Amino acid sequence: MPSYNSAKTIERAVQSVLLQTYQDLELIIIDDYSSDETLRIVEKIKDNRVRLIRLSQNSGVAVARNTGIKAATGRYIAFLDSDDSWHPEKLARQQAFMATNNIGFSFTAYYRNEPNGKRRFVPAPVEMTYKKLLRNTIIGCLTVMVDRTIVGHFTMPNIRTRQDTATWLAILKKGTHAYGLNEGLAFYQVEANTLSGNKVKMMQQTWKMYREQEKLTYVHTLYNFIGYAYQAIKKRISGYV
Repeated sequence: MPSYNSAKTIERAVQSVLLQTYQDLELIIIDDYSSDETLRIVEKIKDNRVRLIRLSQNSGVAVARNTGIKAATGRYIAFLDSDDSWHPEKLARQQAFMATNNIGFSFTAYYRNEPNGKRRFVPAPVEMTYKKLLRNTIIGCLTVMVDRTIVGHFTMPNIRTRQDTATWLAILKKGTHAYGLNEGLAFYQVEANTLSGNKVKMMQQTWKMYREQEKLTYVHTLYNFIGYAYQAIKKRISGYV
């Protein structure tokens, strides 16, 4: 769990992990040099499954997540940002799904909690490949679980945005497939003050990821970008619950 000035939300996020029905877990919180009350809030949580690592300078979410991956001792790696939360049975259902089917990389459906109070359901397709993910936005970082005994060692590229998608693409490019569990087991919180600017920035960063991380040609980039844009729009205009 990377955190940066998340005093308003981190307690809810942490509790959603500690209240999992799957109790054999460690929660590694990597604080990216917060200047608010985040550290004080985390330090008040008395649970020996929680480990707090504070970075010596603000380094970005990729560095924070990689620090957590390196420090993790478990077989399975799951991700949750400090402003989101999990369903109480998220880890139990997903781990069972992976173990039963010998899956190395999985993701689930999730809910987008909108600023207007509405909630959107974002479904999980049965399977994602490298080529499919290039044209999609469907894998939410807060829903991913990776079995390191199957996938092996992995890290996130040190880029400011889209590092999660770039990571999934790197894993899938090796021939691994990602399998979806179509149950709403996580809750993504959309903040009102980030809606307008982020759409344009994320589109720009996605294009940049195609060109710089994936080394796609201009034509291939345009082809995948059109698919990405279509899926992003589709995800945001459907699925109210």
